[in-house]
Amino acid sequence: MRFSSLFGPTAAEFTFLIQLWPIVTLISPTQGVNFTPVPAPSLDLSDMGRVALTGDFDSISLFTYQQETEASFSTNGSQSLITQLPNGDFATTASADGYIKSMCPFVMKNGTLAGVIVGGNFTSLGGIEARGVAMYDSTSGKITPLQGLTGSVNVLLCDGDTNTVYVGGDFTGGNSTNAIAWVGMSGWANLPFEGFNGPVNSIIKKTNGNVLFGGSFTGLGNSTTITTNQTDQQIINIASANISVSANSTTSGFSNPENIICKTTGQDGPGNTWLLPDKSPGFWRADMNFGYEPSLLRLWNTRQDGRGTKTFRFTAIPLNGIMNFTYTDPDTGEEGKFCDALCPLTSNTSVPYQDFRFYNIVGMSAFRIDISDWYGQGGGLDGIELFQNDVFAYAVNGLNEPDCANIALGSNSTATGPWSVTPSGLSNSEYLTADLVGTNVTTQGVSVVFEPDIKQKGNYSVTIFTPGCLQDNSCASRGIANVTGNFTATSAPGIPLSMMVYQTNNYDKYDQVYQGPVDLNSDGFRPTVTLTPGQNSSMTLVAQRVQFTLKNSTGGLNGLFEFDPNSNTIDTDFSNSPVDQAGMNLDLGAIVTSIAVLNDVTYVGGNFSDSSNGFENVFSIGPGNATALPNGGLNAEVSTIATYEDLLFIGGNFTNTMNGSVAGLNNVAIYNTTSRTWQALGAGVNGPVDTIVSLEVNVTTNKPETCITVNGFFDQLIASGSNNNVSVNGFGIWVPSRQNWLQNLHLQSQAISGQLSASTNVTNSTPLLSGTLSSQDMSAEDAVSLTSNPLAVNALNVGIQPQQIGPLTRKRAISGQNVSGVVTGLFHAPLPLNVTILGGHFTATASNGSMIDNLAFLNNTGGASTITGLPMGLDPDSSFLALETSGSVLYAGGSITGTVNGGSVNGLVVYDLGQADFSYPQPSAFGGSDVAVNAITVRPNNNAQVFVGGSFDTGGSLSCPGVCIFQNGAWSQPGSGIGGSASAFMWQGNDQLLVGGNLTVNNNATYLATYDAAKTQWSALSGAASNVSGPASNVPGPPSNVSGPASNVPGPPSNAPGSPSNVPGPVTALSPANSGGTEFWVAGKSANGSAFLMKYDGSQFRTIGNVLGDPTTILGLSVLSLSKPHAQNELVSPDMTLLVTGSLNLPTFGNVSAALFNGTTFSPFILSSSGNSPGSMSQLFSEKTVNFKSSGGHMAVGFVVLIALACALGATFLLVVAGILIERYRRKHEGYTPAPTSYFDKTSNMGRIPPEHLFGRLGQSRQAPML
Repeated sequence: MRFSSLFGPTAAEFTFLIQLWPIVTLISPTQGVNFTPVPAPSLDLSDMGRVALTGDFDSISLFTYQQETEASFSTNGSQSLITQLPNGDFATTASADGYIKSMCPFVMKNGTLAGVIVGGNFTSLGGIEARGVAMYDSTSGKITPLQGLTGSVNVLLCDGDTNTVYVGGDFTGGNSTNAIAWVGMSGWANLPFEGFNGPVNSIIKKTNGNVLFGGSFTGLGNSTTITTNQTDQQIINIASANISVSANSTTSGFSNPENIICKTTGQDGPGNTWLLPDKSPGFWRADMNFGYEPSLLRLWNTRQDGRGTKTFRFTAIPLNGIMNFTYTDPDTGEEGKFCDALCPLTSNTSVPYQDFRFYNIVGMSAFRIDISDWYGQGGGLDGIELFQNDVFAYAVNGLNEPDCANIALGSNSTATGPWSVTPSGLSNSEYLTADLVGTNVTTQGVSVVFEPDIKQKGNYSVTIFTPGCLQDNSCASRGIANVTGNFTATSAPGIPLSMMVYQTNNYDKYDQVYQGPVDLNSDGFRPTVTLTPGQNSSMTLVAQRVQFTLKNSTGGLNGLFEFDPNSNTIDTDFSNSPVDQAGMNLDLGAIVTSIAVLNDVTYVGGNFSDSSNGFENVFSIGPGNATALPNGGLNAEVSTIATYEDLLFIGGNFTNTMNGSVAGLNNVAIYNTTSRTWQALGAGVNGPVDTIVSLEVNVTTNKPETCITVNGFFDQLIASGSNNNVSVNGFGIWVPSRQNWLQNLHLQSQAISGQLSASTNVTNSTPLLSGTLSSQDMSAEDAVSLTSNPLAVNALNVGIQPQQIGPLTRKRAISGQNVSGVVTGLFHAPLPLNVTILGGHFTATASNGSMIDNLAFLNNTGGASTITGLPMGLDPDSSFLALETSGSVLYAGGSITGTVNGGSVNGLVVYDLGQADFSYPQPSAFGGSDVAVNAITVRPNNNAQVFVGGSFDTGGSLSCPGVCIFQNGAWSQPGSGIGGSASAFMWQGNDQLLVGGNLTVNNNATYLATYDAAKTQWSALSGAASNVSGPASNVPGPPSNVSGPASNVPGPPSNAPGSPSNVPGPVTALSPANSGGTEFWVAGKSANGSAFLMKYDGSQFRTIGNVLGDPTTILGLSVLSLSKPHAQNELVSPDMTLLVTGSLNLPTFGNVSAALFNGTTFSPFILSSSGNSPGSMSQLFSEKTVNFKSSGGHMAVGFVVLIALACALGATFLLVVAGILIERYRRKHEGYTPAPTSYFDKTSNMGRIPPEHLFGRLGQSRQAPML
């Protein structure tokens, strides 16, 4: 048999188009990605020596592009389109609500890029409804849905030679199933063979122009007929419908329209028959709570008292269309008769019922039967049944086959857990919802078991339906469902019976979970599909329905089909094609998952075997017939094949070749097409591989090269050679140039985690990726150095072990503190020592290979670099929070317990750096509940006094709550009156110590206190008193517009930066703001849990305003110098900036680990990640303190007045002096001589002046003086 082709010689036109609408009028664009660089901050660290940053992170970036974020990769099944930034990091351009499985650039024959075609199982892309396929404009970011398909797209092939996009998957569209074409910019067109009778997984174009299709099909779409045993397999539940009629008979027992439901005997009588009023037309209507596609209507006519229905019509609702039927005339036996508006029912009593087969299968949720003519006195019915071809099992058990139908093993479901029924809304049917969100809610024991009514054994496609999350507002909490199946009494080997289904879809979707043999129901076995939560964390789980579709296995194909677009006909003699023939030679039921063409050789992978030729799961097709790969192929399913140079990277669920001769091929392998040999990628991975995608990676900083990403359901790169097992989260990067995993190379390389599903090259643009990624510039564990010329961060190679990615992390609650990573550090470099010390809660590897817990020394003394730790004795659960040195002695504090030198330690240990051993004796242990040392400092000009602050009550037997001094081998109490818990220290000169924390001074609560070491006196700082009763003389009074006494109540910070305010909570971080420390910065958490940051200007506290979002935790503050000034403001001097570290939320940006504050604006500075979460930055430490170039900030008014007065007096004095000098010069220049300095007799000459000379001109007019 041959079909006429719809392709002409150019293969560029289709005669049948499903025209949607003009492309230019489709959807308003979403924004594309512009690579927007961020100017580097002009930090000047030159006077600080070495500078480093500590924290809890495993990767880090300087913020250089606005598109960079700390966002984690998605684990709920949603993926995105991703592009690569110029620095190698990645940015999301459009997010989908499901998987993106394939992409291709649609370059037209004239060279114009129409867009990138994107396919998958999503229902929206970029926030726009797009079911399965869309077009993406990589320049503008515009998303154009290609509407018209229902289902999932698995694969795309863009053929610019014919202006055609071939689309394959598990869908329907037009008159096609599972394969269709998009032509030019016109719309959908059926392929001449109208697709296939099973899903398509791979499409590729050969060099001769032919197109190869691979999948799990056995025939072409237009050559596949539904056999009798595939039809009418299930009764549609009418018993649960809402029944309404136009009118009823008034005769008792015949007026109830539900009389005819589940009645199959044809027996007339009261309770069995429904009648219309005499001689009146009317209707009978059923409205269901679910949608269905009926294939057969069966009616029992009534003969009650000679009555009966003569003609009727069937209207589908909500289509409101009159349905066409075919039927057999019961009087003549003629088959294939048609009817629509006047379908006949016989009154022949020998005919128990009549069947009417729907000519078109359409969906509906209600129907109406209109009776237009009748026998005798009026119409009526004795029974009605609706059938459908496919088998469904609903989670809402009331929608399954009705109990009244007396079906022995009818469809059924069993729900266990906190399920509730959710209305159908925009979905097909009602469904169950389990709200598993909350601290006391568990996912354990929650399930729905679907039991279908399988009446015949055969090959089935099993599909699970998931309602969209928008209609029930559950998108934020939707997650992963685990679907398992039991389909045969003895499960077929190699066929997956379990999979994850991601329920994050905005709109309704379905996923094929199985295709293969299914046994029929019996007393000893029932096929089942079980849905359970796929994650342990909180989620909303939904369950709706499962569909079983019986597949015809007699179409002449077996997973492969070769299509010639230039041929005028479709040749159904499949033996003429080597590709088709290769498929037919495979054992029945072949599933082809991937096809690749390399050097004119076609490589085919999947789940199949060829018993006659002795190979499995992968083979090649050359110029002749199919050829086995060496060693018989692979011993289990191949999921994906990717080409790289002359290599095939193959992923799947295998462990070796078929004959088991090549070690290390665990789930991923390389086949060298030149040498025809298998090669291992290390020793592979410990779980199935789903996709393999190439990617440009900065293997070493700013040196990109092509790498191969391996993606799937594994959590370990298996140890090989000298490489140990490496924990991952389904993502490995193979570096071909190094023949090793990137994770094994221990290079200062780019950090990437997540998963990729596809990639494609785009003309004049960077490659477009799909998946979900989290990336930073560099892999670095918990500590980095920072330089300003050039501005860069570099890993401090202290051997800290990577954090495990997954449900278990290193973070532990130690003595009430959540501590993880490196918390603190210092440089100790007085000759001859040169040691970098890091403390926190971590595990590292020493230079000799031993394990180090929580305190590490990077010793560069003498030029040799070694990594060491403390001697044995401390508990591994200890955490170091504070470090300080006095001479060569290290004081290390934190949540520390253990035994040193035979004695117990608690909170503090002392270590001799010169001797590389614990000092002897150790200070007496601190006492109290949850002891923790948070701060240590040495008094300036007096190294003998070491101040220790934290949460403790005693030092040894000495009472010294909160703050103690260690001097001359013993503890002493600094003054009296201090209590509470100290968190931070800062010296204000040689004698004044500023202490932050949750303190009391003389039983008055405060968040800041000062200690005068010369006078041994404590005082609470004005404006820092906490909200407690008692004296509050140190607290500023209320604003003038606040009535009532409130002097001891610190108000919330003002929204205006620079506004006066009181400290709203315990201070946990301090930093000087000028050289003397009279001005300083404080940070912490207020009583409501929000973070605060304030500056003390010498007389009062000034807030930065409510500019940090929740949740924000500030861990460190450091004022740094700038080489270029910023604008003048009240808070930060123009030549300085404030570095804020921690876990910060900037409302206009998102999460950052460090930000720079110039007094008016926060700028992201450092981004980091830890596992699959944002990281955090603890603090900056340096060899030298910052050099304050100017005092900056706001000066007290009194000082301003005095300085202004002094300036005015000085200016006046200078003006007077200058005037005198100028006058003397003028007089000298005009001939004036100095007056005589000796006195003479003034009266002796008075008589020589005539009187008229003295008074004669007094009456004359006066002229203006000459200037």
